[in-house]
Amino acid sequence: MDIKLFQKTQRDLAASINLVIDKYWEDEIDESNMIELIQKLYATNTNKFKKGGNYTTILRQQCGKRRLEVVDKVINQYNVV
Repeated sequence: MDIKLFQKTQRDLAASINLVIDKYWEDEIDESNMIELIQKLYATNTNKFKKGGNYTTILRQQCGKRRLEVVDKVINQYNVV
């Protein structure tokens, strides 16, 4: 699955996150692939993910609660900094 790692805007980042997680939920990619993609997106776009310790408003609006719960678990469980 090809996804640009360096996203131009928070909306582009949200769309990529949605794509990765939706593909995982539809069993089109496996769990390890999903985790790796989310970690890479986080590592290359850290400043677009969070402001003041919380996910940015655009990410919360575009991704929704369930997807961000998955992202949160991936980031915190695997200690991506």
